[in-house]
Amino acid sequence: MDLNLLTLKKIIEGFLYEDIGSGDITTNSIVPPDAGSQGYIIAREDGVVAGLPLTEMVFQMLDPEIAFRALAQDGQKIECSMVLAEISGNARAILTGERIALNLLQHLSGIATRTARLVELVGGNKPRIVDTRKTTPGLRMVEKYAVRVGGGYNHRFGLFDAVLIKDNHIKIAGGIRAAVEAARRGSPHTARIEVEVEDFAGVGEALSAGADIIMLDNMTPDRMREAVALIAGRALVEASGGVSEANIRAVAEAGVDLISVGALTHSVRSLDISLDIKEIKRR
Repeated sequence: MDLNLLTLKKIIEGFLYEDIGSGDITTNSIVPPDAGSQGYIIAREDGVVAGLPLTEMVFQMLDPEIAFRALAQDGQKIECSMVLAEISGNARAILTGERIALNLLQHLSGIATRTARLVELVGGNKPRIVDTRKTTPGLRMVEKYAVRVGGGYNHRFGLFDAVLIKDNHIKIAGGIRAAVEAARRGSPHTARIEVEVEDFAGVGEALSAGADIIMLDNMTPDRMREAVALIAGRALVEASGGVSEANIRAVAEAGVDLISVGALTHSVRSLDISLDIKEIKRR
């Protein structure tokens, strides 16, 4: 799993503390402390699964003796009623961790499923489907992981690892050239500079200023095609804004290199997945 496990552990600890607080009063009142249980995590609809290692981590942080056996792997296409994992161990720990584990698994699987769908629609065209910074606070690392699991790619992780000059930067700097020159002076020599433009004049200014990547913001596929011809390989071209299942194929066929889709993370629907307990017994 391509994730920073130390950071992930801190994130999950925060989720568990938020949910459990001083204790799970429902489970602790009803379930004996020595009760064991066995259950199955089951898909309730078709999709692409993502987050099984996180699900296992949630339960094992509550009780290291819980046995978790994944029957699918992240990135796998799954079908309704498919058993994704088996879990057994202390019943209190399993019931207490159920909601956090499923929230993560459902949410990340929804992202992976949506990403895989857009990748499929692009077909054999060259553009990479990439995410944005429009992520849920506290979940950026795992949401971007889910995009990769679904066959997409990551844009910059944060404000610190790439330069992206947008309209407000340009207004404050006094123009595209001034913004690019300031970014060159103030950023590491290894950082590529991307400029967001809205029209052909902006394309020309960004090229003249030496931008490495030009983002075409909210252009139609026909205008994108013209912009790609104008750029003629002198910079990478990213399409952004208004991309949907209905038009992504046309956007891809316009010849861009990248298609960024904020909806991969900011408004995705979770995949329906449940945990069914089949057996509870005293140890």
